[in-house]
Amino acid sequence: MARIKETLVTAFALFSLFFGAGNLILPPQLGFKAGELWWLVALGFAISAVLIPIFGILGHAKLQGTMFDFASKVSPLFSLIYCFTIYGVSVSLPSPRTASVTHEIGIAPLLHNSTLSTSIVYFVLVFIFVMNRTKILDIIGKYLTPGIILILLAIMGITLFSFPLDFGTNTFINPMTAGILEGYQTFDAIGAIVVGGVIITSINLRDKEASYERKKALLGRAGWLAGFGLILIYSGLIFTGAVMQGEFDGAISRTSLITGISKITLGSKANLFLGILVSLACFTTAVGIVVGTADFVKSRFPKSNKAYLITAVVSCFLGVLMGQFNVDYIIAIALPILMFIYPITIVLILLNVIPEKFGSPKVFRAVVITTILFSIPDFLGSIGLSGYIESITRWIPLSTLSMGWVLPASAVFILANIGKGNKSAGSL
Repeated sequence: MARIKETLVTAFALFSLFFGAGNLILPPQLGFKAGELWWLVALGFAISAVLIPIFGILGHAKLQGTMFDFASKVSPLFSLIYCFTIYGVSVSLPSPRTASVTHEIGIAPLLHNSTLSTSIVYFVLVFIFVMNRTKILDIIGKYLTPGIILILLAIMGITLFSFPLDFGTNTFINPMTAGILEGYQTFDAIGAIVVGGVIITSINLRDKEASYERKKALLGRAGWLAGFGLILIYSGLIFTGAVMQGEFDGAISRTSLITGISKITLGSKANLFLGILVSLACFTTAVGIVVGTADFVKSRFPKSNKAYLITAVVSCFLGVLMGQFNVDYIIAIALPILMFIYPITIVLILLNVIPEKFGSPKVFRAVVITTILFSIPDFLGSIGLSGYIESITRWIPLSTLSMGWVLPASAVFILANIGKGNKSAGSL
């Protein structure tokens, strides 16, 4: 019984740390645009926003270290640069975005206050939670996550049983690819290697005697359970957006769409319920990001008693500063960064999950270098420079789908392992 309770609390905490601003506002618009092909866009979204992140948690279960261990096989210097880049991006974009979403959807319709006042109060509360480090897993897992899930189930359940299942037409050229790329905006692959470290540290603080195998098994069970919950919620939100296609103007923004859906399903109390939902979902993610960043900096400066505190203060200050921008603007400036960082993160996660014999340091280096090189055209295309590199990208498979790195990285992975195998055979 104790093991079941521990698994559920950890799974709920993982779910809540993953389910933030993007996870709430992105799926409904995907369904809204996909119409009758909502299931296909849901499949793509599940690959990048659920499957890869859960692999990231399984990677943490295997390594049981910090984010530094995810990239250390490439080289210690690369790993250090990668870690500080990821944490810098996390506290500068997805963390402040949670405050922006909270203001636009949860606070402003009720209180009509400024973004600055919302951001200040929001990140003061985040700071208080971050400084109560040892209690985070229980608070989030036991109390905050159930509230998030109940309100989401109410919105999706009312849609399923109260509206005719008339889907509109699909507006995406490639629905599945659109789902995969929109999944980048959740930051969940990045979140997996950030919050996975938070969970490991929390387990260590709660039970210093826990063995490697016990922690690995716990994270494995909790990771798959959280992933199952995320798939259900995402599919439900995408389905809800598809059903509501005829209720709103086609150019409606992401935040306006989720607000409109909540008003239709929850009625006069919509603003209150949606405000609670958004605030809880966003808040837990922001706490996870800041805690993960502070934990990492503390691990790099173990002799400093103030490394954790200083990092938490700086992260919350950045949150207040960047939280002044609206949600769509933050999403827009994040896209080019994600087109470059996300592929590297995905291959690092996959390389850490596969059996050790297929993931030698040489294989890590070859695959990561290839991914970096073939992500550059996608990055340049995302900032409007695709015309200058068209002569190159036309020869790269999947480049028109902004996934030109996939086949080259896969080919190098196979060739590097074949070469390694031939070398081993030759030495015999």
